[in-house]
Amino acid sequence: MKLLIASDIHGSAYWCRALMAQIEAESPDTVVLLGDLLYHGPRNDLPRDYAPKEVLAMLNTLADRVVAVRGNCDSEVDQMVLDFPCMADYAIVMDAEPAEGADGQPASKAGPRLLFCTHGHLFGPQNVPPIARGAALLYGHTHVKEIASRDGALFVNPGSVSLPKDGSNSYAVYENGAFELRELVGE
Repeated sequence: MKLLIASDIHGSAYWCRALMAQIEAESPDTVVLLGDLLYHGPRNDLPRDYAPKEVLAMLNTLADRVVAVRGNCDSEVDQMVLDFPCMADYAIVMDAEPAEGADGQPASKAGPRLLFCTHGHLFGPQNVPPIARGAALLYGHTHVKEIASRDGALFVNPGSVSLPKDGSNSYAVYENGAFELRELVGE
């Protein structure tokens, strides 16, 4: 199973095009969108090429392979124009056979891995949902990428597609039971 994980597009057509190019190049089975897709929010500056209608058109081409959750800047109006569900506070993705388990155990001993996908404003490292040892919490919201391990769980933030607070636009890839952070390059 290969996932491409992205968060915080915030209506930037420029950075969404860069993300779409990576989706085509990476060819993931599923695209996980961790919220804040179309609107920039009242605390953010307008991102480069702010064009929510262009972003929704691009994202709708992926509708058959998207798992999405609601961010704090997403609304019911967004659901009216997006062709995939995006209003849940979290989604669960199961990897039945990860190549690597928690703490580097071989897959034969690790068992399935639960991926708890959320935006990060309700659940996150400061408010961890009840997840099993070996699970991964995927979240955005902070616009800062990280992969960290704590109490037998992984915490993965792909950073922000359009408004990074750590200096580089980014996304993450999950493949063979491992996460990798990757930078987006503009046009």
